[in-house]
Amino acid sequence: MENRKKKAAAISAVISYIKAEEGALSTQPIAAADYAPYSSAPVQLKLWGISGRQAQMQMRNLMQMKAFHGLKRRIVR
Repeated sequence: MENRKKKAAAISAVISYIKAEEGALSTQPIAAADYAPYSSAPVQLKLWGISGRQAQMQMRNLMQMKAFHGLKRRIVR
C-alpha cells in the first residue's frame, strides 16, 4: 500500500512540474527570428575557415586510407 502511495505522489509531482514548465514557456515572448526560416542578412563566407576544415578532412581521409590498407597487408600475409 505504501509503495502505491509513493508511486502516485511521484507521478503527480512529475505531471505538475511538466504543466508548470509548459505554462512558463507559453508566457515567454517568442523572438521573430524563431519564425523566420531564412535570414535576410547576407552570408559571409570565411574562406580561411573553409580551407582549414577541408585540409583537416583530407588529412583524416589519408590517414584512414593508410590505416585500412596497412591492415589489409597484415591480414593477407
